[in-house]
Amino acid sequence: MASMRVLVTGGTGFIGKNLVEQLASDFDILAPRHAELDLLDERAVAEFLNSHRPDAVVHCATKPGHRNSKDPTGLLDANTRMFFNLTGRKDLFGRLILLTSGLVYDQRHYRPKMAENYFDTHVPVDETGYSKYLCARYAAQLDNVVELRPFGVFGKYEDWEIRFISNAICKTLFDLPVTLRQNRRFDYIFVDDLAKVIRHFLVADGTRGAYNVTPDEAVELKTLAEVVVRISGKDLPIRIAQPGLGVEYSGDNALIKAEVPGFPFTPLESAVRSLYDWYTEHRHLIRRDLLLVDK
Repeated sequence: MASMRVLVTGGTGFIGKNLVEQLASDFDILAPRHAELDLLDERAVAEFLNSHRPDAVVHCATKPGHRNSKDPTGLLDANTRMFFNLTGRKDLFGRLILLTSGLVYDQRHYRPKMAENYFDTHVPVDETGYSKYLCARYAAQLDNVVELRPFGVFGKYEDWEIRFISNAICKTLFDLPVTLRQNRRFDYIFVDDLAKVIRHFLVADGTRGAYNVTPDEAVELKTLAEVVVRISGKDLPIRIAQPGLGVEYSGDNALIKAEVPGFPFTPLESAVRSLYDWYTEHRHLIRRDLLLVDK
């Protein structure tokens, strides 16, 4: 039997690159680079889909708006246009797995363990959140789309200059203090676990249109820093710029646990240790001077 053909957009990004690696053994993966497929070009998207006829699309591609972005302008237009160019030709593929995030709930109104039905209570005002919100709201009207909402995702290939867990690991490798602006509680999922969830939805029909993809418990950033320092085996300080506990960023995972009973989330310390080992082996990729100033 021929392998299921899966188009992964954003295959050179953090999540996409991990997915391509982890799904390639079981699926026929298409992961075109920008030069091969411009998702902002409606005609190019239609021609690519018509030519390759994927059984499924995993849409990871996004124009970032974070503090390390080279060009955050035009984010709303780019992210919505890529999505609508794909869904506009939904007749040319089987199902679409859309990755958004907890930002769809509007960061001005976060509350602990937000459930999926909290969506659309508020409309995000930041461009990143608003673009994800618009895509999620439209996706809810389509019968061949499953929206997955991870909150914090960590793993190899992420931007170690700004992403907390990777940044903390890299700092300890260079004997630098671990720093954070303020302690907060986050829901973090290991990218390997996210890949397993996506694998499930590639072969199984979901009973819902949208799922938070989060672990059982949120974790404090300070606790994560302590885990990283303990794994390093070094006596390094943890410095917190602002006192108190910031707004929690977490989602209820009851729906995904019901969808995939007994899903084996990787224990947080085991996942961090695995990532620590990876950075130790790839230390040559890290520039110490870029760790000296927090972005």
